[in-house]
Amino acid sequence: MGRRLERAALVALVVFTVVAVAGFATFGTHPEWLRIDPSAPAMYGAAFVVFARGHVLLAAAALFIVLARRAGKRWIPSLVAIYVVSLSSELAGTTVGLPFGPYSYTDGLGPKWFGHVPLLIPLSWFVMTVPSYAIARRIVGARRWMGVAVGSLVLLSWDLALDPAMSHATKYWVWGASGPYYGMPWLNLFGWYATGLALMSILLVLRSDAWIVALPIRWIGAFYAVNLALSLGICAAGQMTGAVIASAIPLLLCAAALRADRTTASHAPVDADDAPVPSRAEPA
Repeated sequence: MGRRLERAALVALVVFTVVAVAGFATFGTHPEWLRIDPSAPAMYGAAFVVFARGHVLLAAAALFIVLARRAGKRWIPSLVAIYVVSLSSELAGTTVGLPFGPYSYTDGLGPKWFGHVPLLIPLSWFVMTVPSYAIARRIVGARRWMGVAVGSLVLLSWDLALDPAMSHATKYWVWGASGPYYGMPWLNLFGWYATGLALMSILLVLRSDAWIVALPIRWIGAFYAVNLALSLGICAAGQMTGAVIASAIPLLLCAAALRADRTTASHAPVDADDAPVPSRAEPA
């Protein structure tokens, strides 16, 4: 029953993502079609808000279901710490322009902390930090600090599609300075990697490996890919070829993690999805 719930949550996220991308591909790239029905602009405007916020909440719910089943309550301290640290990084970015460069959020993502950072944004950081670290750990094995470095790269790779989709094709945030990558300044990549290092280090310091190794890597890889698919689909619909090509990087990393999982599983007596939750942490 538990595995069915995990799969159902992932399927729901897939369906939601497909509908959201289809809506943008239909009306976001053909705004003249909104004039067919007088009520269409208002409906599309509402959908623009609902799907962005709903995707973060649905993704978080799907991940929480897996975490609750596989890790009990052990992941909650990591959630709190990552939320606080990522919020601090975002507040610095939206006020003094570091470490990402000058930018500001529009009202599309809902209520904001201190009028600057939407409440959902730090949650989104957690939602993608965990799978990024899990994928990296599966690739690099027991070299934990290498997992931090690679996990930060996996997380950064998501932004290669996310930023063009959410600040260029749409306007969930706007940049205060023009940059060469669909309006994004190169400093943003540094900010993402530096923030990623901080968030991955939190997982390491809090000994999150003890419960992250219990997560089914095939589900985690698919979950990362589905979250990427929202931005990737918007980029594809908006004909942003460079962003689509760049998104091959995280997809290849997911494939590498799955390949590593199959190699490990071929030498293990128990399927990774059926393995019990470890009762103790891995040795340091």
